[in-house]
Amino acid sequence: MLADLALEVRHRAFEMPVIEAVTGRDFAAAQTVLEALSQDPEGPAAEARIAALVGCPRPLAALLGSKLRGAAPPVRRVVLETMTRRYYRVRSLEPLVPVDLCGREVLATHYDFDGVRRALFVAAVPLGDVAEMARCVLASVRRLPAGALAVVDLYVTADGPLPAHEELAERLQAALADLDLPPALHRIVVAVADPAGGRTDASVDVCTFRPQPGGGLAEDEVLRGMHPMMAYRLDLWRLSAFALDRLPSPVDVHLFHGVARANPKDERLFALAEVRDLTPVRDDGGRVVALPELERALVQAFEAMRHYQGHRPPSRRLQWNRVLLHIWPEIDLPPEDLARVTRRLAPQALGLGLETTLVRGRLRERPGEPARDRVLRVHAPGGSGLVLEVDDPPEYPLAPLDEGARRIVAARRRGLLHPAEIVKLLTPAPSGDGAAPGQPRGSFEELDLDGDGALVAVDRPPAANDAGIVVGLIRNVTDRHPEGMLRVALLGDPTKALGSLAEPECRRIVAALDLAERLGVPLEWFALSAGARIAMDSGTENMDWVAVVLRRIIEFTQRGHELNVVVCGINVGAQPYWNAEATMLMHTRGILVMTPDSAMVLTGKQALDFSGGVSAADNLGIGGYERVMGPNGQAQCWAPDVAAACRVLLAHYEHTYVAPGERFPRRAATRDPLDRDVRTAPHAAPGSDLQTVGDALTDAGNPGRKKGFEIRAVMRAVCDRDHEPLERWSGMRDAEGVIAWEAHLGGHPVALLGIQSHPLPRHGPLPADGPDRWTAGTLFPKSSKKLARAINAASGRLPVVVLANLAGFDGSPESLREWQLEFGAEIGRAVVNFDGPIVFCVVSRYHGGAFVVFSQALNAQLEASALEGTFASVIGGAPAAAVVFAREVKQAALEDPRIAELDARLAEAEGAERARLRAERDELWPAVHNEHLGAFAARFEAVHCVERAVEVGSVSRILPAAGLRPYLVDAVERGMTRTLTREEEAGHGRTRLVEPIPH
Repeated sequence: MLADLALEVRHRAFEMPVIEAVTGRDFAAAQTVLEALSQDPEGPAAEARIAALVGCPRPLAALLGSKLRGAAPPVRRVVLETMTRRYYRVRSLEPLVPVDLCGREVLATHYDFDGVRRALFVAAVPLGDVAEMARCVLASVRRLPAGALAVVDLYVTADGPLPAHEELAERLQAALADLDLPPALHRIVVAVADPAGGRTDASVDVCTFRPQPGGGLAEDEVLRGMHPMMAYRLDLWRLSAFALDRLPSPVDVHLFHGVARANPKDERLFALAEVRDLTPVRDDGGRVVALPELERALVQAFEAMRHYQGHRPPSRRLQWNRVLLHIWPEIDLPPEDLARVTRRLAPQALGLGLETTLVRGRLRERPGEPARDRVLRVHAPGGSGLVLEVDDPPEYPLAPLDEGARRIVAARRRGLLHPAEIVKLLTPAPSGDGAAPGQPRGSFEELDLDGDGALVAVDRPPAANDAGIVVGLIRNVTDRHPEGMLRVALLGDPTKALGSLAEPECRRIVAALDLAERLGVPLEWFALSAGARIAMDSGTENMDWVAVVLRRIIEFTQRGHELNVVVCGINVGAQPYWNAEATMLMHTRGILVMTPDSAMVLTGKQALDFSGGVSAADNLGIGGYERVMGPNGQAQCWAPDVAAACRVLLAHYEHTYVAPGERFPRRAATRDPLDRDVRTAPHAAPGSDLQTVGDALTDAGNPGRKKGFEIRAVMRAVCDRDHEPLERWSGMRDAEGVIAWEAHLGGHPVALLGIQSHPLPRHGPLPADGPDRWTAGTLFPKSSKKLARAINAASGRLPVVVLANLAGFDGSPESLREWQLEFGAEIGRAVVNFDGPIVFCVVSRYHGGAFVVFSQALNAQLEASALEGTFASVIGGAPAAAVVFAREVKQAALEDPRIAELDARLAEAEGAERARLRAERDELWPAVHNEHLGAFAARFEAVHCVERAVEVGSVSRILPAAGLRPYLVDAVERGMTRTLTREEEAGHGRTRLVEPIPH
């Protein structure tokens, strides 16, 4: 409600004054031309003035109509011609010729439509003479040859203020009731103008009467208030299946409330408008940045809809609404320019329930080609991410909503998406015909259970599913996967008791898991469920079926299969447990994506409150991403809406999808040089003076690696610049010390893990028995958990690359209380069990327990390396000197000449002199001791250096910072080759279906 109000205030305060100023300018110009034409209706300039009025981009029916009352015949004649040519601009009218009918002047002409030559008679008459004038014109119509058609337009000035349309229509129909209608008569149009004139269409009412099969005339109610030619231009005939009620709207916008005649529950809004000027505004580079008239029409249509919707409760606001624009001038702009404008205006359509916006006109699609009648369809699948399609104009009336569309609308009214809409988001049309930029086109094949309980393809309209869950096969076609990335999909249906679960749903879920395992492809689950079905006729058997699914998920994930979950709304009870088994445990591989409106709760807020349990302000406070599931790391990715969640899921597959029968994801093409020097990449971190990655990773910029640096900058410098990485667990609180990316390295998809190398602030209350900040290169419990979880998720699919600055595990009481030992052990377990290559590169320090859990002794596929100037040892030099070699350091300090000389003098001194010397020694001792600590630490690190680690086999090689990226690419490729060779030799190897892409 507040958003609606803010948009309306902005429209009235900022947009309307600009629109009114332009409108006023155009009307003033039209009035000037009309006055000149009235003063000299037969002069040499008359034709040019008529043309100027015909081309005016504002509605002039009221202004022209006001000139008819009491006008002299020459003036009446040119005004009638102007009005006629404006209405019939989409027809090629022959010259309008004055003819005398019953002593009255009538303009007559002809035009062709659908291969038939039609006669047009136009006259201006007082309201009381409509019947008599019609009778005279019909006498002339009767003389037309057989097969001809005739239309009659009568322009009337009312005697007083315009009555309501129903009253006016009844009055006119009564006046025309006794006419003898000739067979050639196609219609009679009576346009009645308010004598006071005005600018708006409300100052002119139009009634269209058509002959009926049983005799007599009846009003064409679809055209109420509109001239048939205007209705034709706006394709109003396509709304013939709806009873239309005209609603208040701005000038040039026709807003209708439509109710389907065959389905009264199908209510929609239709906003129709004409755009008479398409002059673009361009920037200095010539790019179109605005189309003022098109924008004006769209904004006014949106505001008219918003005003109507604002008077309805949010749960009853109309959905599936449409805006239809007709462009007068030829569209000599690329469709992308029109799409850019509509995308910029898209936020103003929020909350309006728009299904689509249609823009019709004569479009020149390519330079040098003739313009042709085309329709640009702009819509947002799933309510997000505008898509533009160019198509031929539709040739059939708009059909009322079928049962499937009704379900889609019902889901939208709840603020949710039906599976049919999610499928459209996942499987867009080819990019040239409507896909969102960068999103691969796709296809969906719906499956359902046959009589034997097997999943088979079904051919039925979208949203016609019987059960509360939809099953299907999805393919997205990419350059790497021209055959399509195949997955099995499950989608919860909010219109089926909010996706509640019983035997029909559980049988389909188990069958989908069986199919995904048999095909060797991921299963993706768009989860929305109110939990096990609660009904008077079913109970604990539903819980048993939930348990059957739970068991099958556990078996599926323990066998190494991938199950990805997108939480699309409320997930209650059984569904969150399933999500956890699929994505949250240490051995699972799938991702879990949440949106701001989604939640996973075991018991809903109302049930918790009723039972006396502890709840929160809403379900989001119990199990939403922002407050619970993101910070605790159970949800791995966040997306602003379901459409963005689909893009996250597809981005995940871009990094991780392994085609059936293959061992690793296919290599992607990359334009990023494999031997690129990472040292020139930018580095930025708060409070850091390191400007480049080279400053951070070399002795010249960071001697002794004592300055903290941002590991994300190093990760960004290492991975391919033309493949955007995807971060998992980005919101996990207290785990910020580990960054987990899915990325590309030399075209190869990898899991890229970085250990943060500068201190990080803590959030919330600080415990007395723990650190006050997360220190650089230290693994704390949650970061240990994230690291182990990320390694497990990549096992069997992706190579893992670790950029390590690891000084060890934090051993504070808090960390041990928070399961540091268990999560640290999980890292070692993950490394030992990892299936595939691990490339571990030390970029700063490598000490302590971290050395153990990433030792080359744990896994033959782990290759450890280090940059020049880094450190690798059991313990760092400083702690070694202070703890392990404390006695030796103390002895060296005692033997220091400065201390030894003072000790000798102390031994001989007495009294005050002894006290003075003692004070002098106490002051000198810390400095001397620290000097020897530092010296011993330096000696220790000189011995236990990274070079020694290479000599004893703990580290495989040392490399310069300039060679970091080429080394990592080479190490990944060598590791993949070793893995494939080993599996081939074992007799269970899988090979690629395509050769690696050359560079």
